[in-house]
Amino acid sequence: MKPLYILIALFACVGTLSAQETVQDTVQPISVHEPQQVIIQPQHYGYLSYDEVRRAMPEYEQAMKSLEELKKTYDEEMARAEQDFSKKFAEYLDGQKSFPENIMLKRQKELQQLMEQSIQFKKEAQELLTKAEAELMEPVDARLKEAIAIVGKSRNYAYVLNTDANAYPYISEGGEAENCTDAVLNQLGIK
Repeated sequence: MKPLYILIALFACVGTLSAQETVQDTVQPISVHEPQQVIIQPQHYGYLSYDEVRRAMPEYEQAMKSLEELKKTYDEEMARAEQDFSKKFAEYLDGQKSFPENIMLKRQKELQQLMEQSIQFKKEAQELLTKAEAELMEPVDARLKEAIAIVGKSRNYAYVLNTDANAYPYISEGGEAENCTDAVLNQLGIK
């Protein structure tokens, strides 16, 4: 029976050695690698004054003429209302000494209503002019944005910056920046 135990012990040792060799074969030694270099390509981009280009468009000029005509119409109506108010106020002042109290109170109430209506009309007129300007500028801006996109794609720009309102007080002339104002104007058929 002793040889059987010896044989079992021998197999157990061989199995343990075999298992250790398997673990050693699967575990890789850790090696320290050099850090990988990341190459960053500079992005090519364009810049322009959006407002300058927009003002050069014939559509902008036409939209501004339409807006000015609408503004003139509102201004004329406001002037008419002011004249009406001034006339009624002058009549009130003239009759102030001779009118009975109930007529004076009625005229004061009329003047107050005219003043409130005038203020309300001015407010509504300003809101309507703002809305009209947005509607008139919508097709102008759509055409301009399309032209900028075409120029940006054709020149492989990552983006196009709008330099209005001093948003970008410095843009490196020597880098990947390019003033694309003339290219956009050409795309619009202006230059």
